Amino acid sequence: MLNEIQKDAQTRMHKSIEALRHDLTKVRTGRASTALVEHLKVNYYGSDMPLSQVASIAVSDARSLTITPWEKQMVGPVEKAILASDLGLTPNTAGTVIRINIPALTEERRKELSKHVHHEGENAKIAIRNIRRDANQQVKELLKDKQISEDEERRSEDEIQKLTDQAIKDVDEVVKAKEQELMAV
Repeated sequence: MLNEIQKDAQTRMHKSIEALRHDLTKVRTGRASTALVEHLKVNYYGSDMPLSQVASIAVSDARSLTITPWEKQMVGPVEKAILASDLGLTPNTAGTVIRINIPALTEERRKELSKHVHHEGENAKIAIRNIRRDANQQVKELLKDKQISEDEERRSEDEIQKLTDQAIKDVDEVVKAKEQELMAV
């Protein structure tokens, strides 16, 4: 019973860290990455579709992306989606190919993005602490129902705390790596 609670907590903490990693791929660094635009919603015959489902996205060099819509009439809606996004990117169209040049980040923008990354990391830590609280609550319920002893409760809470400490350390490493990536000129 206790092992299940700990395994569940560990799995949920790992998912929180993976979600953080996934969210941070959308944060723009000075380099081109398809993750910057994949999530953008494009109006496709009246319904919003992710850009990755209506066009192919490729990194042509370190500072530019090429987007090739699968249908010629999708060029306009794709351009609109890019301009409407909060990425601050300007598409250049040549026929059916849309090129996006990614400008170098200013020092001010780097600091702003660094704060955003830090904020995302804090949110992940809060989620992990909530998972710890839930797991400890489940252990206390078992103790209340007299399914475990107080010693088992203490051991289990120590184990859950170790999982929490490791998960928070992992979050800090992910955030630090992303901040270094942002600050690299």
